Amino acid sequence: MQIRLDYMKVQPESLQTLLKLEGYVKKSGLDDKLVELIKLRASQINGCAYCLDMHSKDARAMGETEQRIYLLNAWREAPFYTEAERAALALTEAVTRISDGGVSKELYEQVRKHFDEVGFVNLIMAINAINCWNRMAISTGMVPGDYQPPARK
Repeated sequence: MQIRLDYMKVQPESLQTLLKLEGYVKKSGLDDKLVELIKLRASQINGCAYCLDMHSKDARAMGETEQRIYLLNAWREAPFYTEAERAALALTEAVTRISDGGVSKELYEQVRKHFDEVGFVNLIMAINAINCWNRMAISTGMVPGDYQPPARK
């Protein structure tokens, strides 16, 4: 496989824009492991091999278990996720598949049991960020495999 188009070279400002959004998410106060679960689940839905490769490696580097990574696409049936994580994953699915009915009142209330208004907005921003990354990677044909997570402090 070969990349179709290196958007980072062709239009470096596009990368800087995405990195700014990513920086917002990193400073949002959301738990890093939760953000990685969100990134993985959205990437599963979107079929982004590049992002699945990257974020499974990042999650492992953060200490996430293989079991939780492998069972993420069946999180509803697996007992390994907290209620807050389940709410965030349900929101991830609803926002990623926004045309399937959006975010219901029931889902909004479920998420708000675990996240205040700021946390809710930050979840939406994290979900939007990974959906944007997925769309760039898929559209430009980014090839998975070579990514290595940065060294953890």
